[in-house]
Amino acid sequence: MPRVEESIPSYLAEVAEAARAWFSSHEGSDFKLTGIVDPQPADAFDAAADPREIQLILCGHQDGQDVCLRERFAVTRAGEGFAVQHLDEPAPAVGSPAPLLDPPVGVRAGWLDEAMKRHAFVVLLFYRGFW
Repeated sequence: MPRVEESIPSYLAEVAEAARAWFSSHEGSDFKLTGIVDPQPADAFDAAADPREIQLILCGHQDGQDVCLRERFAVTRAGEGFAVQHLDEPAPAVGSPAPLLDPPVGVRAGWLDEAMKRHAFVVLLFYRGFW
């Protein structure tokens, strides 16, 4: 099972932010960085290596819905910034981190209050860690 960390290690923060910004721009919506999947340990991380592969959990608003997505990127240093490539193929890791992520902390804060303003009642369904 993949390990999901909610906080991005400081040595990966710049790479993760570059991937998040690229993805937000590409999708036309502002996504928040809410986790990282199987981050490399600091002693194994080579800041000079290119490209660096990184798997992120990004949450935001897409097609009228609040979504959290697990996305993979190859990030290469390019001058003062980074070049980001979205990796579409599934990660080699087996399993889904979704049970560890639902609900992501703070991402849907206020969602229930907003839903209650629009409806007389709201049904919440929880099933095996998914919601």
